[in-house]
Amino acid sequence: MSEVNKDLQFIKSTTEDIDAIFGFYDDAIAFQKTVFKTHWKGFERSLIEREVAEGRQWKIIKDGRIACIFAVEFSDPLIWKEKNGDPSIYLHRIVSHSSFRGNNFMLAIVKWAKDFAKANSLQFIRMDTWGDNPQLINYYVKSGFRHVGFTTPERSPDLPKHYEGIDLALFELTVD
Repeated sequence: MSEVNKDLQFIKSTTEDIDAIFGFYDDAIAFQKTVFKTHWKGFERSLIEREVAEGRQWKIIKDGRIACIFAVEFSDPLIWKEKNGDPSIYLHRIVSHSSFRGNNFMLAIVKWAKDFAKANSLQFIRMDTWGDNPQLINYYVKSGFRHVGFTTPERSPDLPKHYEGIDLALFELTVD
């Protein structure tokens, strides 16, 4: 295990974790409201239940506690449009528990995603964030991603509400 992941466990979330996941989201929204003008607007329980059932909702365990959560997709056509056909893993909704902030889980997630992508013959790791948040854009670039442009997703019931009417910054990391 790499130095960056040595004391962390990456485990698929279970149905028993769903309430905790929503607790993470509630805390993240409260935090987002203190640091930026835009924030998540909540998520449908059915979305999280589906992600858990499909093995796409992950948790990072540190010191015996859930320290961070994130979701993955293997197709994201509403955001990545014509590039969606590329073999990729898409990272979404990365949230650290407030007592674990500052542990830079992003580097551990990038390492995990690279290993996952290699094992599953995926070429890219991709993610998006608000296009008008330069601090977050810089953070993802410092975490190894290339900022590859902007997009404005069309309104869709398949996207969470916070995607309506916004420009997104797109990020990509090529898996060697």
